[in-house]
Amino acid sequence: MKNGRYVHIFFLDGVGLGGDDPTVNPFVTAKLPNLAGLLGDGWYLTREPIMTEYASLIPTDANLKMPKKPQSATGQATILTGRNVPQLVGEHYGPKPNPAVRAVIAEGTLFQEVVDAGGQAGLITPYPQGYFDAIESGKRLLSSVPLAATEAGLALMTADDLRNGRAVSPGFTGQGWHDHLGYDDIPLLTLAEAGRQIAHIAPNYQFSFFEHWPSDRAGHRGTLADAAAHLEMIDAVLGGLLHAWDDSNGLFILTSDHGNIEEKNQRQHTRNPVPTLLIGPGHAELAAHIHDLRDIAKITRTFLGLPIPNYV
Repeated sequence: MKNGRYVHIFFLDGVGLGGDDPTVNPFVTAKLPNLAGLLGDGWYLTREPIMTEYASLIPTDANLKMPKKPQSATGQATILTGRNVPQLVGEHYGPKPNPAVRAVIAEGTLFQEVVDAGGQAGLITPYPQGYFDAIESGKRLLSSVPLAATEAGLALMTADDLRNGRAVSPGFTGQGWHDHLGYDDIPLLTLAEAGRQIAHIAPNYQFSFFEHWPSDRAGHRGTLADAAAHLEMIDAVLGGLLHAWDDSNGLFILTSDHGNIEEKNQRQHTRNPVPTLLIGPGHAELAAHIHDLRDIAKITRTFLGLPIPNYV
């Protein structure tokens, strides 16, 4: 791998690029000063790449030449392998991976490739003890991202990692760990602090991944106003993160597995393109190689100097 370089994927579940109807798309009414300052007003409507000095935004195909609507298990597996997983298993599938998706993940992912190359990789989203108990009892299945991490021999992060600043809650602030999980000693962060903490954790790994799944839930449930508020929360986190990001060595990639939250007149996934945001050295050159979800792994390998696996 190239010395000093690192990649962080900031994954938003269920976020697509929609239309301009304010009664449907919460992006239209949400106040997103950090993303607007980075990309310009109306960036969330684009179907063409947006290039600035500091960042590139690429509308990215999540359909992968398959019918029906994209699903989480196959979309996330595609991001982490660079393979057209829906095509390999014969369908978009989710939310949790079936045996066919699990088999593709077992053949190798970015987590495994970085470990094999002698680097450090980490999924910096923590899980409470109840999650591990449910997995152990068979009452719950690992989703594609933690499955990929564990297949690479990585330990999933715990409340102790969150408590000691090595991880960031999928809800960002840690408030949910207090309110719903009974972890009263978890430090509470502001949204900007959560973003800065991700930026400070990322250089400890050649490849790190943060998974924010509540954005998909905000698409499936709740009101248009709730969804707009959720997007404003993400924007505040990104403001803190990007202010602290070392764009001389680190490649920041924001992407999603499928659309959802951008069409609140229904509660299903969409076939809309998803946003892929790149910040870091050579972002524009890397952006030119992004067309669909397979290309996230491609540019990660290119940036880190990883070999191309035989299975791609």
